[in-house]
Amino acid sequence: MKAPLEVAFVVNADGWPDGLEEVAGTAIHEALTQSKARVAGVAEVTVVLTDDAEQRQLNQQWRGFDKPTNVLSFPQLEPFTPVLGLVGDITLARETVVAEAAEMGITLQAHFTHLVVHGFLHLLGYDHIEEAEAVTMESLETKILATLGIADPYADS
Repeated sequence: MKAPLEVAFVVNADGWPDGLEEVAGTAIHEALTQSKARVAGVAEVTVVLTDDAEQRQLNQQWRGFDKPTNVLSFPQLEPFTPVLGLVGDITLARETVVAEAAEMGITLQAHFTHLVVHGFLHLLGYDHIEEAEAVTMESLETKILATLGIADPYADS
């Protein structure tokens, strides 16, 4: 039997450590469970590991920002609809993610996990533009990460 949510993994840039595919899969499945999203059938999320150059191009093309960013989400579902088919893509930029983890004094795996959870919640429809939305999304992220043994990334912000 197929899993209700499959995680495809694409590596477009060198330098990413091994083992992140399992980390991403665990993070996404935990986020799916705790978000209480309704799974309506087999679904797929793609996690793309890239570099700052490609991420900068994507950020410019889709968001109008000419700079790299840690994570981008490209949802294929309407917000908060049942999870079915292609849910979307999550892209992460290696140099930015590595630098941010070092700046925060946390492991790359912990920061990567947080960004995957954050990106996946965006695919489901969560956002943080408005203050109330940010509080909802960040508290859910914190709860998911705690289950995965990762400290609250918003504790000092």
